Amino acid sequence: MKKLLFLLSFASLYASDEMGSLLFHGNCTTCHFELKEVSAPAMITVRERYKKAFGKKKDFVKYLSEWVAAPNAQTSIMQDAITKHGLMPHLGYEKEVIEEIAAYIYDTDFTQQHPNHIP
Repeated sequence: MKKLLFLLSFASLYASDEMGSLLFHGNCTTCHFELKEVSAPAMITVRERYKKAFGKKKDFVKYLSEWVAAPNAQTSIMQDAITKHGLMPHLGYEKEVIEEIAAYIYDTDFTQQHPNHIP
């Protein structure tokens, strides 16, 4: 029974990571490349900046999700990116979707192989 609970917990965690990966790669990589800056900051830079400001996953996900839901230059921690690329547009995604993506960003080392990574 303990093995079954462990396997179910692991499968649930994997499914969550996979969903975050799919949501991220299906929505964010149009503008945010993982390792290079083109039309928006590289995701590795966004992750580093937010992790430095919000070390706890809960705080990281909350702030990033709220900001992406309602982009605002005054509340941005990436003023240099706004100066260079302009303010991120309002995307209209559901809160849960943004939170799933933010959690994936927090957990993912973009310098390493990860689900749906395109080299």
